[in-house]
Amino acid sequence: MIRVLIVDDEWMVRAMLRTIMETAPDMTVVGEAADGGEAVERAAAHRPDVVLMDIRLPRHDGLTATRRLAGRHRVVVLTTFDLDDYVRTALADGAVGFLLKDATAQEMLTAVRSAARGDAMLSPKITRRLLRDLAGTGRSEARSRLDVLTPKEREVLAAVGGGLSNTEVAARLAMSEATAKTHVSRILAKLSLGNRVQAAILAHRAGLLDP
Repeated sequence: MIRVLIVDDEWMVRAMLRTIMETAPDMTVVGEAADGGEAVERAAAHRPDVVLMDIRLPRHDGLTATRRLAGRHRVVVLTTFDLDDYVRTALADGAVGFLLKDATAQEMLTAVRSAARGDAMLSPKITRRLLRDLAGTGRSEARSRLDVLTPKEREVLAAVGGGLSNTEVAARLAMSEATAKTHVSRILAKLSLGNRVQAAILAHRAGLLDP
Protein backbone atom coordinates (compact mmCIF):
# COMPACT_ATOMS: atom_id res chain seq x y z
CA MET A 1 0.00 0.00 0.00
CA ILE A 2 1.40 3.41 -1.04
CA ARG A 3 1.17 5.95 1.79
CA VAL A 4 0.45 9.47 0.51
CA LEU A 5 0.66 12.87 2.22
CA ILE A 6 -1.21 15.72 0.50
CA VAL A 7 0.10 19.29 0.90
CA ASP A 8 -1.94 22.23 -0.39
CA ASP A 9 -3.23 25.42 1.22
CA GLU A 10 -6.70 25.07 -0.35
CA TRP A 11 -8.93 22.57 1.42
CA MET A 12 -10.97 21.95 -1.74
CA VAL A 13 -7.83 20.91 -3.62
CA ARG A 14 -6.81 18.63 -0.76
CA ALA A 15 -10.28 17.08 -0.78
CA MET A 16 -10.13 16.54 -4.55
CA LEU A 17 -6.68 14.94 -4.33
CA ARG A 18 -7.75 12.74 -1.43
CA THR A 19 -10.76 11.53 -3.44
CA ILE A 20 -8.52 10.69 -6.42
CA MET A 21 -5.94 8.88 -4.31
CA GLU A 22 -8.52 6.90 -2.36
CA THR A 23 -10.14 5.57 -5.54
CA ALA A 24 -6.97 3.53 -6.07
CA PRO A 25 -6.85 0.16 -4.28
CA ASP A 26 -3.09 0.42 -3.77
CA MET A 27 -3.03 3.87 -2.09
CA THR A 28 -3.99 5.36 1.25
CA VAL A 29 -3.88 9.01 2.31
CA VAL A 30 -2.10 9.16 5.68
CA GLY A 31 -2.40 12.90 6.21
CA GLU A 32 -2.86 16.42 4.90
CA ALA A 33 -1.00 19.69 5.44
CA ALA A 34 -1.78 23.30 4.54
CA ASP A 35 1.77 24.70 4.49
CA GLY A 36 5.38 23.59 4.21
CA GLY A 37 6.03 23.58 7.95
CA GLU A 38 3.05 21.32 8.58
CA ALA A 39 4.18 19.11 5.71
CA VAL A 40 7.57 18.47 7.34
CA GLU A 41 5.95 17.77 10.73
CA ARG A 42 3.31 15.43 9.34
CA ALA A 43 5.77 13.60 7.13
CA ALA A 44 7.81 12.85 10.26
CA ALA A 45 4.69 11.68 12.08
CA HIS A 46 3.04 9.63 9.32
CA ARG A 47 6.06 8.47 7.25
CA PRO A 48 4.45 8.70 3.79
CA ASP A 49 6.00 7.00 0.78
CA VAL A 50 5.03 9.89 -1.49
CA VAL A 51 4.30 13.55 -0.75
CA LEU A 52 2.12 15.50 -3.20
CA MET A 53 3.46 19.02 -2.70
CA ASP A 54 2.05 22.35 -3.83
CA ILE A 55 4.69 25.04 -4.48
CA ARG A 56 3.03 28.26 -3.37
CA LEU A 57 2.20 27.81 0.31
CA PRO A 58 1.87 30.23 3.24
CA ARG A 59 4.74 30.62 5.72
CA HIS A 60 6.98 27.78 4.50
CA ASP A 61 6.75 27.34 0.72
CA GLY A 62 6.68 24.04 -1.10
CA LEU A 63 10.19 24.33 -2.48
CA THR A 64 11.67 24.78 0.99
CA ALA A 65 9.63 21.85 2.28
CA THR A 66 10.70 19.72 -0.69
CA ARG A 67 14.34 20.44 0.09
CA ARG A 68 13.82 19.33 3.70
CA LEU A 69 11.89 16.17 2.80
CA ALA A 70 13.88 14.93 -0.20
CA GLY A 71 16.01 11.91 0.55
CA ARG A 72 13.61 10.65 3.22
CA HIS A 73 10.40 10.91 1.20
CA ARG A 74 9.64 11.00 -2.52
CA VAL A 75 8.13 14.34 -3.44
CA VAL A 76 5.90 14.96 -6.46
CA VAL A 77 5.41 18.69 -6.96
CA LEU A 78 1.88 19.64 -7.98
CA THR A 79 1.10 23.22 -9.00
CA THR A 80 -0.92 25.49 -11.25
CA PHE A 81 2.32 27.07 -12.42
CA ASP A 82 4.69 25.66 -15.03
CA LEU A 83 7.41 28.31 -14.90
CA ASP A 84 10.77 26.75 -15.72
CA ASP A 85 12.50 28.27 -12.70
CA TYR A 86 10.11 26.40 -10.43
CA VAL A 87 10.76 23.16 -12.28
CA ARG A 88 14.53 23.50 -12.14
CA THR A 89 14.51 24.49 -8.48
CA ALA A 90 12.15 21.68 -7.50
CA LEU A 91 14.26 19.10 -9.32
CA ALA A 92 17.48 20.48 -7.85
CA ASP A 93 15.86 20.27 -4.42
CA GLY A 94 15.16 16.58 -4.92
CA ALA A 95 11.59 16.33 -6.28
CA VAL A 96 11.05 13.15 -8.28
CA GLY A 97 8.04 14.36 -10.24
CA PHE A 98 6.33 17.54 -11.39
CA LEU A 99 2.67 17.76 -12.42
CA LEU A 100 0.33 20.60 -13.21
CA LYS A 101 -3.00 20.69 -11.37
CA ASP A 102 -4.81 20.31 -14.68
CA ALA A 103 -3.37 16.81 -15.01
CA THR A 104 -5.92 14.03 -15.26
CA ALA A 105 -6.68 11.81 -12.29
CA GLN A 106 -4.95 8.94 -14.07
CA GLU A 107 -1.82 11.03 -14.62
CA MET A 108 -1.76 11.89 -10.92
CA LEU A 109 -2.11 8.25 -9.90
CA THR A 110 0.59 7.24 -12.36
CA ALA A 111 2.92 9.91 -10.95
CA VAL A 112 2.41 8.66 -7.39
CA ARG A 113 2.98 5.05 -8.39
CA SER A 114 6.08 5.98 -10.38
CA ALA A 115 7.51 7.94 -7.46
CA ALA A 116 6.75 5.12 -5.01
CA ARG A 117 8.70 2.58 -7.04
CA GLY A 118 11.66 4.91 -7.51
CA ASP A 119 10.86 6.07 -11.03
CA ALA A 120 10.02 9.67 -11.89
CA MET A 121 7.40 11.52 -13.88
CA LEU A 122 7.16 15.01 -15.29
CA SER A 123 4.13 16.51 -16.95
CA PRO A 124 4.63 15.95 -20.71
CA LYS A 125 4.10 19.68 -21.26
CA ILE A 126 6.83 20.54 -18.74
CA THR A 127 9.17 17.88 -20.09
CA ARG A 128 8.97 19.26 -23.61
CA ARG A 129 9.67 22.81 -22.44
CA LEU A 130 12.48 21.85 -20.10
CA LEU A 131 14.31 19.63 -22.55
CA ARG A 132 13.88 22.17 -25.35
CA ASP A 133 15.47 24.83 -23.17
CA LEU A 134 18.32 22.51 -22.18
CA ALA A 135 18.98 21.01 -25.60
CA GLY A 136 22.50 21.75 -26.72
CA THR A 137 23.48 23.58 -23.53
CA GLY A 138 26.71 22.39 -21.95
CA ARG A 139 26.91 19.40 -24.30
CA SER A 140 30.67 18.89 -24.11
CA GLU A 141 30.63 19.15 -20.33
CA ALA A 142 27.71 16.74 -20.12
CA ARG A 143 29.47 14.23 -22.36
CA SER A 144 32.64 14.41 -20.32
CA ARG A 145 30.66 13.59 -17.17
CA LEU A 146 29.60 10.32 -18.79
CA ASP A 147 33.21 9.11 -19.08
CA VAL A 148 32.83 7.33 -15.74
CA LEU A 149 30.05 5.11 -17.10
CA THR A 150 30.44 1.71 -18.70
CA PRO A 151 28.92 1.14 -22.16
CA LYS A 152 26.01 -0.75 -20.58
CA GLU A 153 25.41 2.06 -18.10
CA ARG A 154 25.29 4.50 -21.02
CA GLU A 155 22.60 2.35 -22.63
CA VAL A 156 20.62 2.33 -19.39
CA LEU A 157 21.02 6.11 -19.02
CA ALA A 158 19.75 6.63 -22.56
CA ALA A 159 16.71 4.48 -21.76
CA VAL A 160 16.07 6.48 -18.59
CA GLY A 161 16.39 9.64 -20.67
CA GLY A 162 13.65 8.26 -22.88
CA GLY A 163 11.36 8.11 -19.87
CA LEU A 164 11.43 4.34 -19.37
CA SER A 165 10.75 2.76 -15.99
CA ASN A 166 13.02 0.05 -14.56
CA THR A 167 10.64 -2.59 -15.90
CA GLU A 168 10.76 -1.05 -19.38
CA VAL A 169 14.55 -0.61 -19.25
CA ALA A 170 14.89 -4.29 -18.36
CA ALA A 171 12.67 -5.36 -21.25
CA ARG A 172 14.45 -3.15 -23.79
CA LEU A 173 17.97 -4.19 -22.75
CA ALA A 174 17.22 -7.86 -22.04
CA MET A 175 18.10 -7.85 -18.35
CA SER A 176 16.25 -8.51 -15.12
CA GLU A 177 14.40 -5.67 -13.42
CA ALA A 178 16.71 -6.04 -10.41
CA THR A 179 19.74 -5.60 -12.68
CA ALA A 180 18.19 -2.52 -14.29
CA LYS A 181 17.52 -1.04 -10.87
CA THR A 182 21.12 -1.72 -9.84
CA HIS A 183 22.43 -0.03 -12.99
CA VAL A 184 20.27 3.03 -12.35
CA SER A 185 21.46 3.28 -8.75
CA ARG A 186 25.09 3.05 -9.85
CA ILE A 187 24.56 5.69 -12.54
CA LEU A 188 23.05 8.11 -10.05
CA ALA A 189 25.91 7.49 -7.62
CA LYS A 190 28.66 7.82 -10.24
CA LEU A 191 27.20 11.02 -11.64
CA SER A 192 26.25 12.49 -8.22
CA LEU A 193 22.62 12.87 -9.28
CA GLY A 194 19.68 12.97 -6.90
CA ASN A 195 17.04 11.24 -9.02
CA ARG A 196 16.04 9.84 -12.42
CA VAL A 197 14.72 13.14 -13.72
CA GLN A 198 18.14 14.73 -13.27
CA ALA A 199 19.64 11.69 -15.02
CA ALA A 200 17.19 12.09 -17.91
CA ILE A 201 18.11 15.76 -18.29
CA LEU A 202 21.81 14.91 -18.36
CA ALA A 203 21.18 12.21 -20.98
CA HIS A 204 19.47 14.77 -23.21
CA ARG A 205 22.20 17.35 -22.62
CA ALA A 206 24.85 14.82 -23.59
CA GLY A 207 23.00 13.92 -26.77
CA LEU A 208 22.39 10.29 -25.87
CA LEU A 209 18.91 10.47 -27.39
CA ASP A 210 19.86 12.28 -30.56
CA PRO A 211 18.86 10.47 -33.78
